[in-house]
Amino acid sequence: MAAPRPPRLDAAVAEVALTAAAAPDWATLATAARGCLACPELAASRQHVVVGDVPGSGGRPLVALVGEAPGATEDETGRPFVGRSGALLDQLLGEAGLDRAQCAVLNVVKCRPPGNRTPQALEVARCSGWLDRQLDLLDPPVVLALGLSAAKWFLGPRTVLGRAREEGGRSWRGRSLYVTYHPSAAIRFGPNGAPRAALAADLREVARVAGGNP
Repeated sequence: MAAPRPPRLDAAVAEVALTAAAAPDWATLATAARGCLACPELAASRQHVVVGDVPGSGGRPLVALVGEAPGATEDETGRPFVGRSGALLDQLLGEAGLDRAQCAVLNVVKCRPPGNRTPQALEVARCSGWLDRQLDLLDPPVVLALGLSAAKWFLGPRTVLGRAREEGGRSWRGRSLYVTYHPSAAIRFGPNGAPRAALAADLREVARVAGGNP
């Protein structure tokens, strides 16, 4: 019996990766990403491609915060983390001593999945080139993955969020990578729940590391 054929590389994955890698700066990359049609279902239902927020000064961000995908408010406004999850994230950033204006705020997938469903593996793969190049261009010294989808993007599909978080910071492409809960989990479990406490503690740790404190 003939050996099974390996899966064919999806052409859109390679096309996005090549387009993103060729972008010499953030503005060029953002323009290219806003015209992306790699995922037909997402492209048909979205209002905006949510490229991400970066420091207005154009400087290097202290931290890159990476979530899963835009929600309804993000899709409407074209900006990441501006709904309920974003409000909580901003609050906890402030309490940790981090100014959002000095951070990059990104998502693994740049278009809202219909009904806020979890992005499919192929959608993540097709969108990966954009995030890859964003992190290369921005060169943040510290990266915080918010939630399981983001953690899997950095650490692989078998990642267990709680275990990855407990391991603390690790080196990823010369940067310090941390994993924590998504703000939506903190909202879901309430103000006294473990995810919110963990997210707040991790943001304090990231602020400490980004500030160069031992």
